[in-house]
Amino acid sequence: MASPCIVIQDDEQGYDLDLFCIPKHYAASLEKVYIPHGLIMDRTERLARDIMKDMGGHHIVALCVLKGGYKFFADLLDYIKALNRNSDKSIPMTVDFIRLKSYCNDQSTGDIKVIGGDDLSTLTGKDIIDTGKTMKTLLAMLKKYNPKMVKVASLLVKRTPRSVGYRPDFVGFEVPDKFVVGYALDYNEYFRDLNHICVISEDGKERYKT
Repeated sequence: MASPCIVIQDDEQGYDLDLFCIPKHYAASLEKVYIPHGLIMDRTERLARDIMKDMGGHHIVALCVLKGGYKFFADLLDYIKALNRNSDKSIPMTVDFIRLKSYCNDQSTGDIKVIGGDDLSTLTGKDIIDTGKTMKTLLAMLKKYNPKMVKVASLLVKRTPRSVGYRPDFVGFEVPDKFVVGYALDYNEYFRDLNHICVISEDGKERYKT
């Protein structure tokens, strides 16, 4: 059973860009700030605590799904490491990386490319679950390595009619079917350097279209 998460409703208006520090070269390409950085960090800290509790004493191979997952993965592991240092219970952990590519512009192509991953086992960290097809493909690949268990942590899960019904074990936020960028989430490699998660505007999609 998946853990509870913060649900952002369809009518959520977000926050005015002028209330935050947004790089000037992106300001005209964004509609609003959707999830501020501080809220992301606080939720990630709680996910780290839930993961530590759920994993028991198992050794973790933490697998980062690049590129969009690198910020969430790094921050999540920092919180897990802090728990390892400051509590009576600690979990041994190693790290590996894999890259999945399935998007062109704002559409999932359905053609999933897998790069990397040498020692694949226990925990995977991903930035966003859209339709779920990409993650189901990765999980099928992971089974070949006969891990004792696989748990998936995703910062975001989208509510979309295109979903195949997949739900991660640990979810930060459930969000409407909008194309979001920032906190390492990209649109054709742009916007990864935003601290906040934002909704891209139609002008932004056109400006950074490949």
